[in-house]
Amino acid sequence: MTAFRALEQSAVPLYSQLRERLRERILDGTYEPQARLPAESEIRAIFNVSRITVRQALGDLQKEGLIFTVPGKGTFVAAARPSQELARLEGFGEAMARRGHAVVNRVLGHVTVAADDVVAERLRLAPGADVTEIRRVRHVDGAPVSFEVTYLPTHVGERLRRENLAERDIFLILEADYGIALSHADIEIGAVSADAGLAAALSVPAGAALLRIERLTWSADGTPLDFEYLYVRGDAFQYTLRLPRHASTRANATGA
Repeated sequence: MTAFRALEQSAVPLYSQLRERLRERILDGTYEPQARLPAESEIRAIFNVSRITVRQALGDLQKEGLIFTVPGKGTFVAAARPSQELARLEGFGEAMARRGHAVVNRVLGHVTVAADDVVAERLRLAPGADVTEIRRVRHVDGAPVSFEVTYLPTHVGERLRRENLAERDIFLILEADYGIALSHADIEIGAVSADAGLAAALSVPAGAALLRIERLTWSADGTPLDFEYLYVRGDAFQYTLRLPRHASTRANATGA
């Protein structure tokens, strides 16, 4: 194994330097997924640091989801989390399939409801107008990663009742089957704590931190078509985005 670079005497805390040294080995593949990391005592000896420093560094990496601990056996590298690019407008299942992941959608509800003020404003409807609400839990490789609430005008949402939403993306159905060209999506990203319902749906403890994404997708003719709330497990899934220094085109958001 290639030797680690020594820690430096600098303003950067030792635990931060150690964390970055270990992160480098994980990300460059020196420590492969499921590989066991050196024991705390070995890391202490290699870097000549205290037990507290080692535990702080490992704790940070564990919070990021890069490693996990098995009591009595040691610390191991976590498998890479599934990810989707935010700069590309594509369906969730489509994106995961390109990366070799299996996606199954559990449809919890497909009903007609009265649009609240937010949904009505996003879809340019009168408050209280009928809209279709679709609730789904998205599973990747057997694990629940997101809870999604989708709102569509009823002329589109009612047609979707006869579709196989457990296996197909709404975006692909709209374009391939209904001939509705999609243009772009606007998104807002925040964070929430899982309430009891979200915790049960996503198999996380109540109060766990989730990404909360609001996404409005537009058709090519300039009509708002699909408004969604997405609640995403950050420990099981991640979004990626490349930011150019000088943007030449408008970045499009991820798809349904």
